[in-house]
Amino acid sequence: MNHQLFHIFRNTPVGRETLLQSIYFCNKVGIPPVIYIPKHAKFLMYFENEVVQIDLDNSYLTAPGTSIQHASELLEQGGFKSRFHTPKHYTASTLPDISTKFDYMCCPRSISDAASKISLGNIGAKVRKIVKSASFPVLLTSPVFKEWHSITVFFGGSTNAVNALRLGLQISETSGMPLNILTMLEKKNTRSDYKKMIQEQNIEERLNRRLNNWLFFDKGKFEENLYDVPHDSLVVLGAYGHGLIRNILFGSKMEVIHSTIYNNLLIVGPNYRF
Repeated sequence: MNHQLFHIFRNTPVGRETLLQSIYFCNKVGIPPVIYIPKHAKFLMYFENEVVQIDLDNSYLTAPGTSIQHASELLEQGGFKSRFHTPKHYTASTLPDISTKFDYMCCPRSISDAASKISLGNIGAKVRKIVKSASFPVLLTSPVFKEWHSITVFFGGSTNAVNALRLGLQISETSGMPLNILTMLEKKNTRSDYKKMIQEQNIEERLNRRLNNWLFFDKGKFEENLYDVPHDSLVVLGAYGHGLIRNILFGSKMEVIHSTIYNNLLIVGPNYRF
């Protein structure tokens, strides 16, 4: 991995908000952003087991004459030198190959459809595919730039939920921000069962130093319980698993989360390598 966050820049007001969010995230986790300014509406991402073609909407090609200037100004304001990703290889003359050797990638809710066609609670199909294939987490930003002052991890006990918890703990330690955990109790599991899972991961001591609150819910609708997620928290969750986050990316819970809370989401997919 290249200890960078990969960001596709859109030279529009919406794109500015997204880049501001990437810059804020990078400052908190201590890595630089690298910016890709597309010259073509399509590109390929070569993951270990799959090639994903990204079809950008036309807004990503807006005002190419000022894209570098606008992105550079935002990066400088955020304390970063301008780093731009230039594709080295092309599958076709208008189809560049984009590296996937990054630690993080930032995406809006969709990078394949015009924003006006995507409802608040929907995740674009290409973004889903990136999360499914990537070995790095994907940052899905809030509609407008929003600072966060804590980390909230959705923990349901699956392997991927453990990966999300480890990542959330690492970000908490790096950023100095407190950590919260949210768990929906299963019928067969108790609070002690989930805490035992933590003990088995040998992170209990580290977690106790950072943990602000662990919320357990055994009643109420899922969307109603989301009210207890701090509005100014970075939410970290796994895309696959059991319990609370079963099929969360491709099922109804992800739609509920996106349509209910405006937090930035950091998604850990099934191929993520901590």
